[in-house]
Amino acid sequence: MSGRSEQPPAPEPLPHPVVDGHTHLDHARSGETAPSVADALEAAAVVNVTRMVQIGCDLESARWTVELLDAPGSGPLVGGVALHPTEASRIAADGGEPALAAGLAEVERLAAHPRVRVIGETGLDHYWVPTDDAAGRAAQEASFRAHIALAKRTGKVLQIHDRDAHADVLRILAEEGPPEHVVLHCFSGDARMARFCADQGWYLSFAGTVTFGNAAPLREALRAVPLDRLLVETDAPYLAPAPYRGRPNAGYLVPVTVRRMAEELGRDLESLCRRLDTTSEALYGPW
Repeated sequence: MSGRSEQPPAPEPLPHPVVDGHTHLDHARSGETAPSVADALEAAAVVNVTRMVQIGCDLESARWTVELLDAPGSGPLVGGVALHPTEASRIAADGGEPALAAGLAEVERLAAHPRVRVIGETGLDHYWVPTDDAAGRAAQEASFRAHIALAKRTGKVLQIHDRDAHADVLRILAEEGPPEHVVLHCFSGDARMARFCADQGWYLSFAGTVTFGNAAPLREALRAVPLDRLLVETDAPYLAPAPYRGRPNAGYLVPVTVRRMAEELGRDLESLCRRLDTTSEALYGPW
């Protein structure tokens, strides 16, 4: 492989283990092949990324995630299941409200697995579903509300996808009442939103986007978050950190993001790693 399809080199290991709080081990970017789960876990462990949260956000991926959690060698993983907001729009467009209700019922069944700790990723995506697609947006809202209710019934962590939809995400959370544990996955808001979310007791998870050259407002948001509300993730195989932007992402690149976070926060790298690891364990429970 070469160019944008080439896997970046492994960074220096972190001084203390951390968790990749959101990854898609079954996904591959267009024209590429996902590494095996065993290879992905091994490469991450070498650099002290020792645990991951595997997210299945369509029905096929959610089923795959639950099967994976029962497979040999899955000890470093816990899971999340949901209908991604764009998937909710697609299902409703293809089969209407009955199809969406059936999909949500299957998510609830899969969420009963004891190592599924997350309901997500769910939320709103106004980038891929434009304003003039009223039915698509309505399906996303209905799905988001259903996932919020499921997180409250099960006591599991709600992971939220919010793309170009900050105000509506916050509105729906206020209308429904949030579950006990909320994570803004791949946080993309500004410092004001970060402070508001942290004040609610929610967690903000930062991905490789915080390293991008055009992400100064996101780094300002990072600096506004109390350390005990802070998480890190890859969203692999997407959003590889700089200087590898545009190339395949994977758990072994978490150290690149964490080092930039430590630099922005003016924190010792090891102490930040310990804080991230402690917060992940407290939120998701023991692996």
